[in-house]
Amino acid sequence: QSQPVESGGGLVQPGGSLRLSCTASAITLDAYAVGWFRQAPGKEREGVSCIVSSGGLRNYADSVKGRFTISRDNAKNTVYLQINSLKPEDTAVYYCARAFSYLCSDWKNGGRYNYWGQGTQVTVSS
Repeated sequence: QSQPVESGGGLVQPGGSLRLSCTASAITLDAYAVGWFRQAPGKEREGVSCIVSSGGLRNYADSVKGRFTISRDNAKNTVYLQINSLKPEDTAVYYCARAFSYLCSDWKNGGRYNYWGQGTQVTVSS
């Protein structure tokens, strides 16, 4: 499967937490930056976070700073997105994507990524 696969989404109450995973079997993630995006119904896709290949630099959208944490385990070819203090406005399909580069340059630009997953649904509702 030559694309990343997301998992970990679900239905959660406001204030709850989820950990999303992004892994791949046919492509390597460890030498590349990986970004997380989300798209809510009727809205444009939004860049949420990005992590460089080494894991040493992370970027976040202002809307998620302090609540979301991106991390990676290169030995497992997996990138994670820990999402805490969930709000109803976090409801969206969450996608991970592998960048062309090992850096998160212009990371909110979807054109900087060449492999995209199918997405995992996160629904925040009481």
